[in-house]
Amino acid sequence: MKIQTWFKSTFTFIWLSVFALPVLSENLGSLDGRETSLIDIAGYEVPVLKNGLYDRFRSNPPLNLIQRIDPSLDLSWFETLEKKRLDMGFESYSPNFYYRNSRITAVFTANIAVLKSLMPEKVLQQVQPLQIWPGRGVVAITAYSYYYCDNDAYSEVAISVVTNKPNTTSFGPLTLALQSFNSDYWGYVLKLPVNTELAKVRGVVGYNLPKWLTRIDSFDHKQHVQYDIYDEKSGLIDISFRASKLTDLTTEVHMTRNSFVNLDHASNLISGYADARQLQYAETRDDAAVDLVLSEQGALSQFIKGLELGSLLKYEYVPHFQLALYAPATLTVSE
Repeated sequence: MKIQTWFKSTFTFIWLSVFALPVLSENLGSLDGRETSLIDIAGYEVPVLKNGLYDRFRSNPPLNLIQRIDPSLDLSWFETLEKKRLDMGFESYSPNFYYRNSRITAVFTANIAVLKSLMPEKVLQQVQPLQIWPGRGVVAITAYSYYYCDNDAYSEVAISVVTNKPNTTSFGPLTLALQSFNSDYWGYVLKLPVNTELAKVRGVVGYNLPKWLTRIDSFDHKQHVQYDIYDEKSGLIDISFRASKLTDLTTEVHMTRNSFVNLDHASNLISGYADARQLQYAETRDDAAVDLVLSEQGALSQFIKGLELGSLLKYEYVPHFQLALYAPATLTVSE
């Protein structure tokens, strides 16, 4: 794993940009040059793709329509799930369905004192960053591409602290190992840039997640995947997250759950979760598989530098998965 700054990797970046042309380069979900509709979400006027899934169905499209649009999709899992209409600061349906997606995840050690300082005290009373050895916690950086979902296409990048489950005792590395064995992870989201206004407003209003709107470009090279996250103020590339396309993919369906603890807009404890049906998956602990290139001035780069990232614990390459994202609910805590 390499964590670099731009001045250390200028030649590499130019070579990749000019000579190693990607198969795919996209600002997934971009509305530039496309006809849009303005819809109201909790008082915000949000542009969405005109006649897109969200414009027509507000997170509740019929599955037979989804199948007609993309006959190659296996929708059998979604057929077993029930959507419920609810108020989450705006009227919506839960869970949201994500039919075709990909992601890369790099899990690092980080300064546990810094991680604790970034979490609200009320959250820390219920969950703690996992300490895998003295002074070191765990951070996951994940880049997502949602190609086809209820909320139209978009990309996002999550930086999350790995924690214990509420109302349980943390046993550090043992807890991390059990979460991995059970594919049942808990965390607190620190940063979550997205590249569509729809994803931002829904995430901020409905989940109180730390989302903001910025450009995110994704590239599918022959041997690696790359996400360039832009600084919202300067408009320049802030972070380039590059990771290998692992070849030892398993095609056995594997279910995982990722849950988070957060505060709602009234500072009440809440938790939400997402269930993922992974259709292709591979992982490695080889630090050569991940290259995180940080800029000198970008706000997100400066934030990541402050985490004092250390060893790469695991890299996950998931080129095909499906997701059901559930709206948060009040967290029940033990007295």
